[in-house]
Amino acid sequence: MTRYALAGLFMVGLIAIVYVLMSAGIGKGSSNPYEKFATGALAKLDFSGAGDEASDAPFLNADGTEGRLTDFKGKTILVNFWATWCGPCTKEMPALGALEKARGSDRFEVVAISIDAEDDLDYAAQRLNELGASNIAFRATPPERNNYELVYASGVRTFPTSVIYGPDGKEIARLSGDADWSSFEAVGFVDAL
Repeated sequence: MTRYALAGLFMVGLIAIVYVLMSAGIGKGSSNPYEKFATGALAKLDFSGAGDEASDAPFLNADGTEGRLTDFKGKTILVNFWATWCGPCTKEMPALGALEKARGSDRFEVVAISIDAEDDLDYAAQRLNELGASNIAFRATPPERNNYELVYASGVRTFPTSVIYGPDGKEIARLSGDADWSSFEAVGFVDAL
Protein backbone atom coordinates (compact mmCIF):
# COMPACT_ATOMS: atom_id res chain seq x y z
CA MET A 1 0.00 0.00 0.00
CA THR A 2 1.16 3.43 -0.76
CA ARG A 3 1.69 6.13 1.76
CA TYR A 4 -1.34 8.05 0.39
CA ALA A 5 -3.64 5.05 0.69
CA LEU A 6 -2.64 4.56 4.35
CA ALA A 7 -3.22 8.25 5.07
CA GLY A 8 -6.63 8.03 3.38
CA LEU A 9 -7.63 4.98 5.45
CA PHE A 10 -6.44 6.73 8.60
CA MET A 11 -8.60 9.78 7.79
CA VAL A 12 -11.68 7.64 7.06
CA GLY A 13 -11.16 5.81 10.37
CA LEU A 14 -10.75 9.08 12.25
CA ILE A 15 -13.92 10.52 10.69
CA ALA A 16 -15.82 7.33 11.62
CA ILE A 17 -14.67 7.59 15.25
CA VAL A 18 -15.68 11.26 15.45
CA TYR A 19 -19.09 10.44 13.93
CA VAL A 20 -19.72 7.64 16.47
CA LEU A 21 -18.73 9.87 19.39
CA MET A 22 -20.94 12.73 18.18
CA SER A 23 -23.87 10.35 17.65
CA ALA A 24 -23.46 9.08 21.21
CA GLY A 25 -23.93 12.57 22.59
CA ILE A 26 -20.34 13.67 23.04
CA GLY A 27 -20.18 17.34 22.28
CA LYS A 28 -23.92 17.90 22.65
CA GLY A 29 -24.64 20.53 25.26
CA SER A 30 -27.86 20.86 27.22
CA SER A 31 -29.26 24.14 28.36
CA ASN A 32 -30.70 22.45 31.47
CA PRO A 33 -28.06 21.22 33.94
CA TYR A 34 -30.56 18.89 35.63
CA GLU A 35 -31.37 16.79 32.55
CA LYS A 36 -28.52 14.43 33.44
CA PHE A 37 -30.64 13.22 36.38
CA ALA A 38 -33.36 11.87 34.06
CA THR A 39 -32.12 8.31 34.41
CA GLY A 40 -33.00 5.19 36.37
CA ALA A 41 -35.88 5.89 38.78
CA LEU A 42 -36.21 9.41 37.34
CA ALA A 43 -36.11 8.47 33.65
CA LYS A 44 -39.56 10.05 33.16
CA LEU A 45 -38.45 13.52 34.34
CA ASP A 46 -39.90 16.16 32.02
CA PHE A 47 -38.17 19.53 31.68
CA SER A 48 -40.49 21.03 29.05
CA GLY A 49 -42.16 23.33 31.61
CA ALA A 50 -38.91 24.52 33.19
CA GLY A 51 -39.16 28.19 34.06
CA ASP A 52 -42.96 28.27 34.44
CA GLU A 53 -44.20 30.08 37.56
CA ALA A 54 -45.88 28.08 40.34
CA SER A 55 -49.64 28.58 40.45
CA ASP A 56 -51.07 30.96 43.01
CA ALA A 57 -54.27 28.89 43.33
CA PRO A 58 -55.03 27.93 46.95
CA PHE A 59 -54.89 24.61 48.77
CA LEU A 60 -55.98 23.64 52.29
CA ASN A 61 -53.54 23.04 55.11
CA ALA A 62 -54.33 20.36 57.71
CA ASP A 63 -55.71 23.00 60.09
CA GLY A 64 -58.13 24.27 57.43
CA THR A 65 -56.22 27.46 56.65
CA GLU A 66 -55.51 28.41 53.07
CA GLY A 67 -52.03 27.95 51.64
CA ARG A 68 -50.41 28.66 48.29
CA LEU A 69 -47.35 27.31 46.53
CA THR A 70 -46.01 30.86 46.48
CA ASP A 71 -45.81 30.63 50.30
CA PHE A 72 -42.76 28.39 49.77
CA LYS A 73 -40.64 30.92 47.85
CA GLY A 74 -37.05 30.69 49.05
CA LYS A 75 -37.31 26.89 49.35
CA THR A 76 -37.12 24.10 46.77
CA ILE A 77 -40.31 22.02 46.88
CA LEU A 78 -41.46 18.76 45.36
CA VAL A 79 -45.23 19.12 45.00
CA ASN A 80 -46.94 15.73 44.71
CA PHE A 81 -50.57 15.59 43.56
CA TRP A 82 -52.06 12.33 44.83
CA ALA A 83 -55.28 10.58 45.90
CA THR A 84 -56.19 7.64 48.11
CA TRP A 85 -57.99 5.91 45.22
CA CYS A 86 -54.88 6.09 43.00
CA GLY A 87 -52.78 2.91 43.22
CA PRO A 88 -49.55 4.42 41.85
CA CYS A 89 -50.00 7.38 44.24
CA THR A 90 -50.13 5.16 47.31
CA LYS A 91 -47.29 3.03 45.93
CA GLU A 92 -44.88 5.99 45.77
CA MET A 93 -45.91 7.72 49.02
CA PRO A 94 -43.52 5.73 51.29
CA ALA A 95 -40.61 6.81 49.05
CA LEU A 96 -41.73 10.45 49.29
CA GLY A 97 -41.81 10.09 53.09
CA ALA A 98 -38.29 8.65 53.00
CA LEU A 99 -37.09 11.53 50.79
CA GLU A 100 -38.61 14.08 53.17
CA LYS A 101 -36.96 12.32 56.12
CA ALA A 102 -33.57 12.23 54.38
CA ARG A 103 -33.55 15.68 52.79
CA GLY A 104 -36.37 17.74 54.34
CA SER A 105 -34.96 21.01 55.67
CA ASP A 106 -35.33 24.76 55.47
CA ARG A 107 -34.05 24.39 51.87
CA PHE A 108 -36.24 21.48 50.66
CA GLU A 109 -39.70 20.11 51.41
CA VAL A 110 -42.07 17.50 49.99
CA VAL A 111 -45.52 19.08 49.62
CA ALA A 112 -48.15 16.37 49.11
CA ILE A 113 -51.55 17.70 48.01
CA SER A 114 -54.48 15.29 48.12
CA ILE A 115 -57.17 15.69 45.48
CA ASP A 116 -59.64 13.50 47.36
CA ALA A 117 -63.26 14.63 47.74
CA GLU A 118 -64.24 16.74 50.76
CA ASP A 119 -65.91 13.76 52.48
CA ASP A 120 -62.67 11.77 52.18
CA LEU A 121 -60.17 14.31 53.54
CA ASP A 122 -60.01 12.77 57.04
CA TYR A 123 -59.38 9.38 55.46
CA ALA A 124 -56.73 10.89 53.16
CA ALA A 125 -54.90 12.40 56.16
CA GLN A 126 -55.04 9.02 57.94
CA ARG A 127 -53.88 7.21 54.79
CA LEU A 128 -50.88 9.54 54.45
CA ASN A 129 -49.74 8.38 57.90
CA GLU A 130 -50.45 4.71 57.14
CA LEU A 131 -48.34 4.92 54.00
CA GLY A 132 -45.23 5.87 55.97
CA ALA A 133 -45.37 9.56 55.19
CA SER A 134 -46.39 10.93 58.59
CA ASN A 135 -43.50 13.40 58.31
CA ILE A 136 -45.22 15.10 55.34
CA ALA A 137 -47.82 17.72 56.30
CA PHE A 138 -51.31 16.91 55.01
CA ARG A 139 -52.63 19.32 52.40
CA ALA A 140 -55.58 19.09 50.02
CA THR A 141 -57.24 20.91 47.18
CA PRO A 142 -60.10 23.15 48.39
CA PRO A 143 -63.47 21.39 47.98
CA GLU A 144 -65.33 24.64 47.27
CA ARG A 145 -63.30 24.98 44.08
CA ASN A 146 -64.28 21.53 42.81
CA ASN A 147 -60.83 20.23 43.79
CA TYR A 148 -59.19 21.12 40.51
CA GLU A 149 -58.21 24.81 40.24
CA LEU A 150 -54.68 24.20 41.56
CA VAL A 151 -54.42 20.90 39.69
CA TYR A 152 -55.30 22.42 36.30
CA ALA A 153 -53.32 25.62 36.91
CA SER A 154 -50.28 23.41 37.62
CA GLY A 155 -50.71 21.55 34.33
CA VAL A 156 -51.43 18.21 36.03
CA ARG A 157 -53.31 15.71 33.87
CA THR A 158 -52.49 12.35 35.49
CA PHE A 159 -51.96 11.09 39.02
CA PRO A 160 -49.59 10.98 40.65
CA THR A 161 -47.71 13.95 39.27
CA SER A 162 -44.77 15.53 41.06
CA VAL A 163 -43.65 19.04 40.13
CA ILE A 164 -40.34 20.39 41.43
CA TYR A 165 -40.13 24.16 41.95
CA GLY A 166 -36.96 26.05 42.77
CA PRO A 167 -36.59 28.69 45.49
CA ASP A 168 -37.59 31.32 42.91
CA GLY A 169 -41.01 29.65 42.51
CA LYS A 170 -40.25 28.46 38.98
CA GLU A 171 -40.66 24.92 37.74
CA ILE A 172 -37.48 22.88 37.39
CA ALA A 173 -39.02 19.58 36.25
CA ARG A 174 -42.01 17.30 36.64
CA LEU A 175 -42.66 13.60 36.66
CA SER A 176 -46.02 12.03 35.77
CA GLY A 177 -46.56 8.61 37.26
CA ASP A 178 -44.99 6.97 40.27
CA ALA A 179 -41.28 7.01 40.96
CA ASP A 180 -38.92 5.75 43.64
CA TRP A 181 -38.18 9.10 45.27
CA SER A 182 -35.91 7.40 47.81
CA SER A 183 -33.59 6.12 45.07
CA PHE A 184 -29.98 7.14 44.61
CA GLU A 185 -30.97 9.15 41.51
CA ALA A 186 -33.73 11.06 43.32
CA VAL A 187 -31.59 11.92 46.34
CA GLY A 188 -28.77 13.02 44.02
CA PHE A 189 -31.22 15.18 42.07
CA VAL A 190 -32.50 16.87 45.24
CA ASP A 191 -28.94 17.41 46.47
CA ALA A 192 -28.08 19.12 43.16
CA LEU A 193 -31.02 21.55 43.36
